[in-house]
Amino acid sequence: MTDRAGGVASHGHSQEKLPLLALGALGVVFGDIGTSPLYALKESFVGHHPLAVDPAHIYGVLSLVFWTMTLIVTVKYVFIIMRADNHGEGGSMALLAMISRKLGESRWTPTIAILGVLAAALFYGDAIITPAVSVLSAVEGLETVNDGFAPFVLPIAIIILIGLFVIQKHGTARVGALFGPVMAAYFLVLAALGILNILRHPGIVAIVNPMWAVHFFALDAKLAFLALGSVVLAVTGAEALYADMGHFGRKAISIAWLYAAFPCLLLNYMGQGALLLDLPEAAENPFFLLAPDWARLPLVILATLATVIASQAVISGAFSVTQQAVQLGFLPRLKIAHTSASAQGQIYVPLVNWALLFLVVLLVLGFQSSSNLAAAYGIAVTGTMVITTCMMGVLTFSVWRWNRLLAGAVTGLFLAVDGAYFLSNATKIPDGGWFPLLVAAVVFLVLTTWSTGRKIMNFYLMEGAMEVELFVRSVSGSLKRVPGTAIFLNSRIEGVPPALLHNVKHNKILHERVIILTVRTEGVPHLPLAGRSEVTDLGEGFYRVVLRHGFMEEVDIPAAMKAVEGCGGPIAISQTSYFLSRQTLIPSEKPGMAIWREKLFAWMMRNAVTPMDFFKLPTNRVVELGSQVEI
Repeated sequence: MTDRAGGVASHGHSQEKLPLLALGALGVVFGDIGTSPLYALKESFVGHHPLAVDPAHIYGVLSLVFWTMTLIVTVKYVFIIMRADNHGEGGSMALLAMISRKLGESRWTPTIAILGVLAAALFYGDAIITPAVSVLSAVEGLETVNDGFAPFVLPIAIIILIGLFVIQKHGTARVGALFGPVMAAYFLVLAALGILNILRHPGIVAIVNPMWAVHFFALDAKLAFLALGSVVLAVTGAEALYADMGHFGRKAISIAWLYAAFPCLLLNYMGQGALLLDLPEAAENPFFLLAPDWARLPLVILATLATVIASQAVISGAFSVTQQAVQLGFLPRLKIAHTSASAQGQIYVPLVNWALLFLVVLLVLGFQSSSNLAAAYGIAVTGTMVITTCMMGVLTFSVWRWNRLLAGAVTGLFLAVDGAYFLSNATKIPDGGWFPLLVAAVVFLVLTTWSTGRKIMNFYLMEGAMEVELFVRSVSGSLKRVPGTAIFLNSRIEGVPPALLHNVKHNKILHERVIILTVRTEGVPHLPLAGRSEVTDLGEGFYRVVLRHGFMEEVDIPAAMKAVEGCGGPIAISQTSYFLSRQTLIPSEKPGMAIWREKLFAWMMRNAVTPMDFFKLPTNRVVELGSQVEI
């Protein structure tokens, strides 16, 4: 679904570039999951459901962490989910588009659409909490350097977060080049700190034995279940493996995880466990207390850089999800700026950026500490994991057509695992888990209202539409033709655009060449240059043109029309006028949606970016003609 900062835009991932791609993936894809050691183990022992810091609980929690990373990240995402690529792209929106395209209209279609939209909505909740909890947990490391730093933690965290969002408009291409090396150094430090402490208790490696997790549940099933809500923090950011697959490729991401990120994370968690065996009081902040006194301040600086990188990835992901939602018809047209001439994925969405900043700062001020924020963290992540597993079930049963017994067993296993983590996190809803759910509910409402409103409006427009062949016959000989080309934009392939009907009715003229243009978004991220346009000669100087593009591509109509052949010769910009329809919505006697949703839809229509800006039309060649539509 997402498109992260510093990504590689090409899908042709050559073997020669594999090490570089793996390094890039280490910087961009694993920023979120890489910063989990800052708070995951701490929250398990001193969070909202504290545990006794003794060998049984230390081994039990770490065994759960190891098997969670193994099952959810390695098996589910690396070995299964990442096989589901939509022409190289991943993420819930890309997965939704791919399943919908392959299944067509079936009994699964509405359910899959709801699941895909819900996953995107939950992602926005995650995009707000990740920067807040990550940066705050890193800056809190200053308290382990000197207690006197405590009053400065919140101001420093807020300044860093504001700076992070302010620089978004300048793009992250240059900074993105540093992501890989910085995160590589960070992961090496994770491993080194872990090994230094493991040497004091080599027996800690026994946590790979699942019997320690079983023993933990046998010791106290209720506390073990509640601990799952903190243990799952170790895999926050796992969705990024799939979401960023288009930039780095499945192979590079798999190599970066299996041979770098996973071993380094595991060594660090083992090291934290070994530290707790010696110093139970270190549970207050085991990550920073792994380091000797002289190394803590440099570690705080390195960890802060890593959390900024993790935050950058999720912010860029929010921009990309927004772009995909606009192109797939779930959001109105928004202002989207491209910040790099070479990297197609480098985009900036001002509305999303400032909304995220406002909510992130609000979270930091409201929750005050990473421990309090951790209560809000997890519910969106586990909710997305459950949805991904449901969509994986549809994939294995209906698209890949696995053996039904195997598909059922795999889907059932992961539903049980993800469901247990989701239910454990649900207990934290009163303590802050309500926040990402509230954000997701609002986003889901907006996405579904826009999608439903467009369908209702198009239905009413089609009801009153005239067949284009009849229209051509009726006006071809009765109206004066003037020199030039008129391009009338139409949201549907069928019928006559309202703007064309109004032009004939009020101006009583036609241009020598009339092109009815429809722009279609396909269910693939990118389309080849060949075959993007489809031209139908309607006779009498009328042509119907359909321009197609992928859901991760921007649309430049004048540039695209230059390449169109078969519609009466080249299209000169200086002799071409663009006619747009602007609908004013009025409520009907039998509204298609609740009145308050119709008002929301109408407000979004009024505030959407105009087609002129969105499609890059020349401002001095555009004519808008309005009409009223009942919905």
